[in-house]
Order: sequence, then structure tokens, then C-alpha cells
Amino acid sequence: MLRVLGVDPGLTRCGVGIVDIERDRRATLVAVTVIETAADLALERRLLAIGDGIEQLLDTHRPDAVALERVFAQHNVRTVMGTAQASGLVLRAAAARGLAVALHTPTEVKAAVTGHGGADKRQVAAMVQRILRLDAPPRPADAADALALAICHGWRGSPATGAASPLDAAATPAQEAWRAAEKTARARRLDR
Repeated sequence: MLRVLGVDPGLTRCGVGIVDIERDRRATLVAVTVIETAADLALERRLLAIGDGIEQLLDTHRPDAVALERVFAQHNVRTVMGTAQASGLVLRAAAARGLAVALHTPTEVKAAVTGHGGADKRQVAAMVQRILRLDAPPRPADAADALALAICHGWRGSPATGAASPLDAAATPAQEAWRAAEKTARARRLDR
């Protein structure tokens, strides 16, 4: 079994989801929360609250791996800065505990969970509900996104580094074909 902590970083809302993934790819919810900070709090207080929350979850649930949404460029620099600052807290807390962090793009996560990289938030939440056998979709969207990150990492490993999931010994032929295709596509992008 693999326990993965997934983080959808944000300064106002930081989604954190923890799932256990069995060798047969069955995923089970362990915990999910959203660490919220008020916009009128001083930046350092907001970062302290997020950092403390992440550290507490890491120490309580002791994941085997951490999956973090890769920060991507947006037109809103303020949003990117807050996301990057929250991401840095996750990276630091994981490193302090000897845990590697895998970065996944939103498109990779959507493709892993829904089968389509262009899925919307509603579709992601519905698939997370189905995969984890929940009574309702996780809310808010930050919680569903964090759980989707954890599921993605448990199923696919780290596409950015080419590292396979620790559960690869149980991969189906279709999953192996998918990974081979991703590896080829990555190699082609790097050759350009």
C-alpha cells in the first residue's frame, strides 16, 4: 500500500488530501481538509498557518509520498506568488521529513483521474467521488483537486522525472502502454 498526501497550493485556500492506494489501484480516503487563511492577515501569519497545517498533517498521517500541483504561469502575478509561496512550504516540510515531492500539472492530474486533460472541476470532483467511493463530491474544489493529485501520483508516479509509481509491479498492460507513450512524448519535447 502507498499513502500519498496531495496538495493543491494556495494562499487563501490550500487543499490537502491523503489517500491510501492498494497494489490493485484501489484508492481509499484517509483525510481531506482545506487550510484557509484570511486575506486581511499579514502575509507571514498566513504562511505560518499554512506551514503549521501541512506539518501537522504530515506528522499525523505519515505519507510515503507527496504530490504537489506544479505552479504554472498566469496573468495574475499575485495569484502565482501566493501559490508559489504555499508550494515552498510544502516542499520544505516534506524535505525536512525525508520525503520526495512529485510535481504534477493540472492537465496530468485531470488526465489521470478523468481520462481527459481538459476536464472541468465538476468532472474531476465527480471522478474523485467515484474513485474513493464517497457519498458526495469533495467540497470545496480545492479539496477535490488535492485528492485528485494524490490519486494521480499513486497511479502514475512522477511524469516530470519519469519515475514510475511505487505500485508499478501491479500495472496492467494498458497502464504500461500509457506510461511508455508518455515517456516517448516527454523525450520528443526535450529533443526540440
